Formats: sequence, C-alpha cells, structure tokens
Amino acid sequence: MGEFVGGCHHGCVDFEIIGEIVGIETIAAGAGIRNLRRLRKRYGRGRWRKCKGFAKIRLRKGQVELAEIHWYEASGIGKREFKIKRIL
Repeated sequence: MGEFVGGCHHGCVDFEIIGEIVGIETIAAGAGIRNLRRLRKRYGRGRWRKCKGFAKIRLRKGQVELAEIHWYEASGIGKREFKIKRIL
C-alpha cells in the first residue's frame, strides 16, 4: 500500500502494509458490526463488513513484522480503520 495506514478511530499505532493481505475473511457484516452506526456517520452508507487477514507490516520505527490485521470495508467506500490485532 505504501503509506502509513494504521490507527483505529481513536489513534492507535501507525503502520504500513507491505505487499498483499492474505487469508482474508469476513468476520462480521451489516447489523453484526458493533460500530455500524459510527461507520455510517463517518464514511457513509454502504454494505459494511469487518474483515481480517494477514500481512507483513512496517511499524513507524522501521521494524517489519507479520501481523493479523482487522479493518472495515464497504463497496464504493473502500477499506477503512486498519488495526493490528496481533503480531505473529
């Protein structure tokens, strides 16, 4: 992706996704998303999904790690609010 994308809506750790996200799964959709109201207010209506996957990331200090990452996405809006769930 080439840019620091990290951080959830309240300022978590910045990180850069290096290369491709693999093993992508949808873990919640529509009304199953706890933050659906906030997502719609901030980014607009859409078919929101919460997803997870694995990717190499570069932390702000330069370390490269393999991590499980979570994010929200909707058609026509794109991926939003990436966060590191755990470093592998």
